Amino acid sequence: MKTKNFILILMVAFYLSGCVIWSFYPLYTEKDLFENEILTGNWTDGDGLQWKFKHPERGNTKSIDKKLYELHLTDYDNKETTYNVNIIQLKGIYFLDFYISEIAGANNSDSDAKLNYWNLHVIPVHTFAKLTVTDNTLQINWFDGDWLKEQIEEKKIKIAHEKNDESLLLTAKTADLQKLSIKYANTEAAFKDGLVVELKRN
Repeated sequence: MKTKNFILILMVAFYLSGCVIWSFYPLYTEKDLFENEILTGNWTDGDGLQWKFKHPERGNTKSIDKKLYELHLTDYDNKETTYNVNIIQLKGIYFLDFYISEIAGANNSDSDAKLNYWNLHVIPVHTFAKLTVTDNTLQINWFDGDWLKEQIEEKKIKIAHEKNDESLLLTAKTADLQKLSIKYANTEAAFKDGLVVELKRN
């Protein structure tokens, strides 16, 4: 899947296809989080989208929360969508948990930023991906949702979920999500048709 579809995919529930796995619960607990600077900085993907990771400020003291990232993703119209991104390490493998926190244009008064049919259907869900870090490159591989759906239908994977004709939402708790991620982290088929993004540091 091309990166240029990334924002639309993460924002619009009607286009919840099989590209990624959607989860009601996060992939992490508080004890899994650790202070780091792995993602900090400005990055560009292969389609020219700008990705800015930074740690947010907390409270009146403006202390920096180095366990959490804000991802500011700028599209071709220079509109920005913000995600909360957490990085954890499971069995020596990095994983990212994405959660949308602010939709592009939602807080300004432009007519094209007002509530419309599409952003009316945005739902607050988590997506998670495997992260590979090499020098000044980040490769982010989301699990393939169609692959998981097929595994569930064939009873090869048992995990709490809800589904309709179009999409599947995991309702499993964090511990089970982590077990799933660890078990299939090195399974090629689990990522074959999932979303892939490669970021280069600016």
